[in-house]
Order: sequence, then C-alpha cells, then structure tokens
Amino acid sequence: MKRICMALDLVDDADLIAEYESHHQPQNSWPEITDSIRQSGIMDMNIYRTGNRLFMIIEADDNFSLEDKGKLDAANPKVQEWEKLMWKFQQPLPWAKNGEKWVEMKNIYGLAKSAVTDQQL
Repeated sequence: MKRICMALDLVDDADLIAEYESHHQPQNSWPEITDSIRQSGIMDMNIYRTGNRLFMIIEADDNFSLEDKGKLDAANPKVQEWEKLMWKFQQPLPWAKNGEKWVEMKNIYGLAKSAVTDQQL
C-alpha cells in the first residue's frame, strides 16, 4: 500500500471556505467523483484543513500512480466539471508549478522508521 500526502491552499475567504467544506460533506458529494477516485486504485482519502491550507492523505494500492490518475481525470468530463467548480475555492501554493493544484508533500519523518526506541526516550 502507498501513502501519498498532498497540500493545497484555499482562497482565504470564510464564506468560500464554508462552501468548499459543504461540497465535501457526504450528502453533497458527487457519486461519479467518488467512483473515479476508487477506480484509480485509491482505497482511502482524507482531507484536513487548518486556516486556508488543505492536507490530503491518500492510501492507494501499490499500482497507483498520480500520473495515471491525472490521465484518467483528464479524460473524464464529470471530473473536469468538478475540478472547474473546485478551482473557484482553491489557489495554488506559492511554490506550485504552473498549472499545478495539489502539491505532493515530502515525507521527512516516520516513527516506524525512527532509530529511536521507547527505551531510549
């Protein structure tokens, strides 16, 4: 299983942030979007917010790739409609590449990989 973490900013406007969150409530989600996420190999996805910054955690099967997901999304009219709607609320991170929305985060620490044991603490 793969874990991928990504970040994106929202437009810093309380009303727009509230509307964005409303679109992500289960009763407002688009089933076609959920289906496209699952069909790409993503098994679980969570989005967290602090202020206007979003963090997305993806857990996907070993064959998943962001590049392949991007190709599937580009060919799916409903996903493109969703992305166009979401762009009303989103803004790229200052270091994002031209046209890039969600930016993959670099893992810099993992407890399971740490050389420190409980006895050393």
